[in-house]
Amino acid sequence: MLQLDAEALYVDLREGVRRILRPPAAGPTSLVGIWSGGAWLAERLQRDLGLPGAAGVISSTLHRDDFGSRGLTGGRARTDATSLPFDIDGRHIVLVDDVLYTGRTVRAVINELYDFGRPASVTLAVLVDRGGRELPIEAACVAARLVLPATQKLTLARDEAGRFAFAVREARQEAR
Repeated sequence: MLQLDAEALYVDLREGVRRILRPPAAGPTSLVGIWSGGAWLAERLQRDLGLPGAAGVISSTLHRDDFGSRGLTGGRARTDATSLPFDIDGRHIVLVDDVLYTGRTVRAVINELYDFGRPASVTLAVLVDRGGRELPIEAACVAARLVLPATQKLTLARDEAGRFAFAVREARQEAR
């Protein structure tokens, strides 16, 4: 059985994000977490890195290429999850997610992000890259890389104390 220490990987992600943050002279930089695991990570990174303000949260729901079949109820996504408490125009965005798989969620989130303005740059940081890309999406910062069968799904969980853990379960075909 696969055992991943999400807390240890978080430490690696935190240090990787620290390295890719732009200096203040390069313009404003903000963390934006993808709902929901990425949002949890971005919130904690914001605090642990001592960054001012709040991290943003973004949902992929309305821009997913499978929206017609999933609708508003598919998976854990929510249309009201997007909250960007800063101006996107000209800002460097570090997009944070828990698991990178096909790249379709990241594509949808970038489309959603551009609905709010035109960032100076978008850099992707992920806790785990599990391969299986369907789109040319690559993270600049990855805490771990692993390969799972397409029949399995890796899910990040957060307990009441804010500590992270992973669960591996059998995936439904449409939940990719």
